[in-house]
Amino acid sequence: MAAFLQWRRFVFFDKETVKDAGDNGKNFVLPVGISACDSGRGHIVLGDMDGQIWFLTRSLQLSSFQAYKLRVTHLYQLKQHSILVTVGQDEQGINPLVKVWNPDKRDSGNPLCTRIFPAIPGNKPTEVSCLSVHENLNFMAIGFTDGSVVLTKGDITRDRHSKTLTLHEGTCPITGLAFRQQSKVTHLFVATLEKVHCYTLSVKEYPKLELDTHGCALRCSALTDPSQDSQFIVAGDECVYLYQPDERGPCFAFDGHKLLAHWHRGYLLLLTRDTKSPNKSEFGSRETTPSEKQILTIYDLDNKFIAYSASFDDIIDVLAEWGSFYILTRDGKMFVLQEKDTQTKLEMLFKKNLFVMAINLAKSQHLDSDGLSEIFRQYGDHLYVKGDHDGAIQQYIRTIRKLEPSYVIRKFLDAQRIHNLTAYLQALHRQSLANADHTTLLLNCYTKLKDSSKLEEFIKSSESEVHFDVEIAIKVLRQAGYHSHAVFLAERHQHHKWYLKIQLEDLKNYQEALRYIGRLPFDQAESNMKRYGKTLMHHVPDGTTLLLKGLCTDYQPSRDAMERDSLDRGPAVAKKANSEEFISVFANNPRELRAFLEHMIEVEPFSSQGVYDTLLELRLQDWAHEQDSERKKVLQGAALSLLRSDNTVFDKALVLCQMHNFKEGVLYLYEKGKLYQQIMHYHMQNEEYGKVVEACKRYGDQEVCLWEQALGYFARKEEDCKAYISQVLEHIDQNNLMPPLLVVQTLAHNSTATLSVIKDYLINKLQRESQQIEDDERKIRQYREETAHLRAEIQELRSSAKIFQKTKCSMCNSPLELPSVHFLCNHSFHQHCFESYAESEAECPTCTPENRKVMDMLRAQDQKRDLHDHFTRQLRCSNDGFSVVADYFGRGVFNKLTLVTDPPGGKVGAGSLEADLQRDLLIHTKRNA
Repeated sequence: MAAFLQWRRFVFFDKETVKDAGDNGKNFVLPVGISACDSGRGHIVLGDMDGQIWFLTRSLQLSSFQAYKLRVTHLYQLKQHSILVTVGQDEQGINPLVKVWNPDKRDSGNPLCTRIFPAIPGNKPTEVSCLSVHENLNFMAIGFTDGSVVLTKGDITRDRHSKTLTLHEGTCPITGLAFRQQSKVTHLFVATLEKVHCYTLSVKEYPKLELDTHGCALRCSALTDPSQDSQFIVAGDECVYLYQPDERGPCFAFDGHKLLAHWHRGYLLLLTRDTKSPNKSEFGSRETTPSEKQILTIYDLDNKFIAYSASFDDIIDVLAEWGSFYILTRDGKMFVLQEKDTQTKLEMLFKKNLFVMAINLAKSQHLDSDGLSEIFRQYGDHLYVKGDHDGAIQQYIRTIRKLEPSYVIRKFLDAQRIHNLTAYLQALHRQSLANADHTTLLLNCYTKLKDSSKLEEFIKSSESEVHFDVEIAIKVLRQAGYHSHAVFLAERHQHHKWYLKIQLEDLKNYQEALRYIGRLPFDQAESNMKRYGKTLMHHVPDGTTLLLKGLCTDYQPSRDAMERDSLDRGPAVAKKANSEEFISVFANNPRELRAFLEHMIEVEPFSSQGVYDTLLELRLQDWAHEQDSERKKVLQGAALSLLRSDNTVFDKALVLCQMHNFKEGVLYLYEKGKLYQQIMHYHMQNEEYGKVVEACKRYGDQEVCLWEQALGYFARKEEDCKAYISQVLEHIDQNNLMPPLLVVQTLAHNSTATLSVIKDYLINKLQRESQQIEDDERKIRQYREETAHLRAEIQELRSSAKIFQKTKCSMCNSPLELPSVHFLCNHSFHQHCFESYAESEAECPTCTPENRKVMDMLRAQDQKRDLHDHFTRQLRCSNDGFSVVADYFGRGVFNKLTLVTDPPGGKVGAGSLEADLQRDLLIHTKRNA
């Protein structure tokens, strides 16, 4: 009773009297003599004392049919099927009759009655007290006043497919029946005035379990909906009990004499007799005096409040249909209780500051998350105003995902409420809704509170529980001076950049940073060495050099023992960095750079050219600064070995050698690049006269102009260079490289070069010229004689007959026989031999090969007449331009040459004598040439 008095009362229902819209708004009047009621399938079903059954629609339209001859005592309308089960009497006496109706089917305008059978337990007639039907139409239970329960199993709408048995027997009247279906198990609750039983109908023996020794009055039991686990409600005068099939559940101390109990959509409806009215407890007494008052109370058992309570006069029944409760009274009136909407109920609770109850109500009404969040916000605001900041922050936490975090954060920025703000920010992070500003604010709260334990718990949470921006957290911790925590976060979440930045810039722990880089994957290790390599090289040169050696050759991240065991199970793919990209790291460490580069060319002989160029520069620097001659010689050999490896860039290597005045390297590169003039100029600049002559001898065959340049060089020298000039002149004379006049003009500028220097050269030159003139004159005379002879022959052939006196064939060397073929070249052939071997009838087979050579030469000369570029180039490069011009004149380049070939039919008597003579002249001229 005390618990009941603590329940708050509300008016969550609006009471209205049902009006008849068709009768000028007058009160709706129920049929007279109602004896049974039920609802479902969109209508209210009424049975009266005259045996009629009435159907009331939502539009208050009444229709009826005669179901029994005398009276209707019980009605049961199934909710899932259009089946109505009734109990009534067709004749006087105790003879209850059960009828099953199908309102959707008609028989002579009335609902179709599908089954009729008497309700008699055994052979003794008795009154029916209550009725219940299973929604699957396979079970129907009928309770009697003598304590018996008759169970019909099978299709209740047909006689053939069902059987009837007496399930329960006793002495106390049956007051309530209810079927409970859970999965595939079916139970039947049986309530009497004294006890509550439960039968398991899915087992053959129908086992019975006595649940309690307290019963209830007629119509004071009900079954909750599945959301309440389908519990059986028994409303006693002192308490209301809830039962499971195997035990008694909770009870509620609702005092008062109960007249009616119903359950609908989470509400328990109890009709109790007013305590001021006289008590009537006889079984089955449903008639009341006109002065009797009844109190209808609607309970919300989940949220522990009374949703409605009001006094009525003589209620027949309370029915739930069309989303409302309909109250039927004996004076013919009908009232409707319409539930207020959820928002209205919440506003009523808000006005009374009953936020906890509002939250529970919203949840039971399945309010959406936005609506719940608004309730939490208002509750939090209420607690905040009252000064309960701890309670307020808990409500604000429940608004996360719906309420803007800044709304809450602004309220708790005061230093005295920083712990509340911390709790809210932690909740934001747990739900992965925190942004960078939230993370920054939370970490600042930790640092200001000096709460190291919370800070460590926050940053050391498991990776699956990390709900914050790790990079922002690292920045904040670093700025606040919590370097160890920042390093922990960076290492754990693989923020390599921040880990190394803190280690190097804040903690100055260079060795640890180097160890960390050595454990990174290749790509990360490479990028971080490029970024921090110079700093590490400055402080840890040996370790940094060692790491770079591995990174550029065969890099394998260093692991601990456990990681190595796991890596051994699978092959690792080795990667190599470009060593040339790390040369800048060694800017101030030449010793380490030399060791690194030498290691690279030893391990990787095909390293990039930049590696060889840099190593060459280092070796040249060492060579240039070395004072010890022995050591200098060794360094010189090392530098030359690099040059000979053909891995350096020619231009860079040449510049380096010139910068360090490395003579051997410069000369080697000039020779390698075929820069012979540069070699000679190098010796000239250093006034190495012997080297100049030696260079001319060595490379003069590739570039003949070297001798001319050497002569000019010695001619400009005022020193006594007669010996070198003589050597140069000797070679020029032997190979006819320069005209004598040019030699004389060149040496005329040298005051030390007297006539004696070129005396021998000039004598030899003049002697050879004289000899050449004599040879040319002799050849001229010879050619003139041959030309005169040939002209005489041509004249003879033109003016006199040719007598062929050959007696043998020039082909087979056999005596000639007619027919034969004769040519002006004095060759004769048998006709059959000529036809077999001749390629053309106009040419002599014997002379054809030689004639073709001459013709080819003439054609070649003709083709080269227009080769002006070739002629110009040859003239420019030759030491004797006159001879080149004379050669082209001799070829007939500057003459227009017309070749006269033999016409077809070159046999005697049909050929042209002049053509043969011209060809013979050309052939003879070529042979003599």
